[in-house]
Amino acid sequence: MNPYDDANNSYDDKINPCDDIINLPHHTSASRPHMSAHDRAAQFSPFAALTGYDSAITETARITDKRAELDEYTKADLNGKLCMIQEQMDEQPEISIIYFQRDNKKSGGAYITTTGCVKKIDEYERTVVMRDATRIPIEDIYAIEGEMFECAEHQELFGTLEHQES
Repeated sequence: MNPYDDANNSYDDKINPCDDIINLPHHTSASRPHMSAHDRAAQFSPFAALTGYDSAITETARITDKRAELDEYTKADLNGKLCMIQEQMDEQPEISIIYFQRDNKKSGGAYITTTGCVKKIDEYERTVVMRDATRIPIEDIYAIEGEMFECAEHQELFGTLEHQES
């Protein structure tokens, strides 16, 4: 006879099938130590339902710069500086070149600054080769800085002032 089938029994009078185990103490193993909640959760941490999802989110969030277009005056200035570097390459002046490096995975890129001595300017491949073997495409150069250019600017400025005084 099933007590749940009897419509005359009230809810309180019905017998629960789990009543025989509900008040038993929690089982503890005699051979294994109690596992903390942190260690128990760590069992499931290697499982990733969406493999590659984290790296895709990180890649999407990575910001790239847009390449700036240089005007003709800036291009002429850069060309003059490259000529000065070519003329003084034996003296190995230290310079800094800021250039745009394209991103391989998404549109845009980043501006990189390289400081060192120029090994050669390859006019055929249109690259500047640094002593550390860094190859910089000339069309990607944004700016060139160095002490050798500051001296040249001072000479031009003082030469202009002396010319005006006479």
